[in-house]
Amino acid sequence: MTGFSVVLAKVTLTPSPASQDLVTANLHPGRSLRQYAEDYTFLAACKQAGGNLVLGMPFGVLLPILVPRRLRMIRMVLLTVLVIVVVELVQGALVAGRAFDVDDVILNTAGALLGYLLLGRRLSHRYHVLAAGPDRTAPPVETPQPKQPKQPKQPKQPKQPKPDRAPVAQPWTRRLHAIRASLTRGRVRKG
Repeated sequence: MTGFSVVLAKVTLTPSPASQDLVTANLHPGRSLRQYAEDYTFLAACKQAGGNLVLGMPFGVLLPILVPRRLRMIRMVLLTVLVIVVVELVQGALVAGRAFDVDDVILNTAGALLGYLLLGRRLSHRYHVLAAGPDRTAPPVETPQPKQPKQPKQPKQPKQPKPDRAPVAQPWTRRLHAIRASLTRGRVRKG
């Protein structure tokens, strides 16, 4: 942006003493464009109009990076018009051989729109996505996993009845059962 500002100042704010008697302010849209078509050669007219278009294109590429996403194009156009009007006013007031021309403002703004549509929109989108970081971007796309073959269903086994379990006895009850068992074994042996 700084480099572009230096080039813009050099191109627009450099005095042009040779054209001092020829240049007059233009407040009527289209007057300079008609003059280019009628009085200039085709190459000179293309140089004048094309130069103003090209001079506005960096606004359309660089400003969207600086402007928040919401209403980006409108803000870019308004900032471009503001800067170009200030440059044209300074030209007309302070620079010899230069004058305010509303057609320059129109052509520079058209160049900014052209730059935005051709390159600025995509560059600013990519810049803002990268600046936001991975946590603010869209969720990552899940890669499809290979499908596992379906396992055949196993036939259900019939439920087995649970064995009857004696309730857990207290320690003194276990001893009593052990004594009874030993007494009954002793009777069987004798008999």
